[in-house]
Amino acid sequence: MKGLTTNQLVRYSKVILMAYISFFGLLVMYSNFSDYPSNYEYVGHILSMDTTQINENIRYRAITSPTLHHRIYWLIITLEVIYTVCCLLGTYHLYRKINDCPDTFHEAKKFSIIGLLIAMFVYYICLQTIGVEWFDMDTSQAWNAKDWARHIVDFLFPLLIYIVMKVER
Repeated sequence: MKGLTTNQLVRYSKVILMAYISFFGLLVMYSNFSDYPSNYEYVGHILSMDTTQINENIRYRAITSPTLHHRIYWLIITLEVIYTVCCLLGTYHLYRKINDCPDTFHEAKKFSIIGLLIAMFVYYICLQTIGVEWFDMDTSQAWNAKDWARHIVDFLFPLLIYIVMKVER
């Protein structure tokens, strides 16, 4: 630890944290591709609103078409692949520029920021906002990912702030 400065540690921490979220993205992708039926079933129940509390005032929101379920699920998978690739590229670029000047290191954050923003879109907008507020997902006893998504957002948002901050010297 004697040769490691705080500035270097901050830079390494950004690379390591981006590697963590990249690893998470890889696991999510693997799960979606290796167990498509289970994850598709989840999406189908949420979109159909068939396990939420009966509320006739919002029942019109349900999407019951299996074709649309598959298309929406593939959109989510595509977004997850894109954010994972961006996060992996971001990790790589940060690592490559770890010993460069502060401005160069800061410019290497582009893919990380893009990846984190797309991940925030998936877990906050798609799951927490649309899933909970539009499809009433939080009232489902069996198919509710509100808390799971919130835990991911609770990691992503501070990470995005930390990555964007230009504290390196």
